[in-house]
Amino acid sequence: MNKRLQKKSSLSQHRTFSMAIRRQTVKDIEDGKCSVLEASRELSVTVSAVYKWVHLYSRYLSKNKVMVVEDKSEAYRSKELERRLKEAEAALGRKQMEIDFLNKLIEFANEEFKTDLKKNLLNGPSPGSKSTKGKSTGTK
Repeated sequence: MNKRLQKKSSLSQHRTFSMAIRRQTVKDIEDGKCSVLEASRELSVTVSAVYKWVHLYSRYLSKNKVMVVEDKSEAYRSKELERRLKEAEAALGRKQMEIDFLNKLIEFANEEFKTDLKKNLLNGPSPGSKSTKGKSTGTK
């Protein structure tokens, strides 16, 4: 019976985090840099301890306060805009490659046929050429 009353000795140390670390952790959670779970794993503390810090030090997140998250939240919109920007940059890159290819093709054709295709295309068709069906040549 005496064994039951004795305290268990533990080899783990009791750690106390400074207020600066707690506030920085809460700030990172508020800014979306990490989640509560990620913070608890990083600092090797329980999730409930991190939630206590959030409720103590947060300017926005507190107990019994409901946060409404809409479908088109700011974070969602910014991620969507970043995705659209990447798509637009990729399309621009493809078009630039196409333009470079066509310019190189014109250069090779100029060397092969010993003419200047760009100069000839700018002047339009010669006066004696027939117009094609359905297409306007710009001459009357």
